[in-house]
Amino acid sequence: MRIEKRMLAGALAVVVMAIGCASSGNTARDDAAEARRAADDANRKADTAVADAAAARLAAETAAKDAREANEKADRIFQRSLHK
Repeated sequence: MRIEKRMLAGALAVVVMAIGCASSGNTARDDAAEARRAADDANRKADTAVADAAAARLAAETAAKDAREANEKADRIFQRSLHK
């Protein structure tokens, strides 16, 4: 009877440990899945930031070109006014 109680206690301990390991494994999987979602979200935000930066650069280049053209036109007008 004493051996049976020890065997039962040992089996119960193994079951409890297995449940604990399984729940730890699920927690680890959940943590990993959450980390993956966070990384994917960060990647999407980074892609959006890159696209926004490219659009801003294009707008800045266009504005710089327009400013150069306006400056050249103003210079031509000024030069013509000096010749009069």
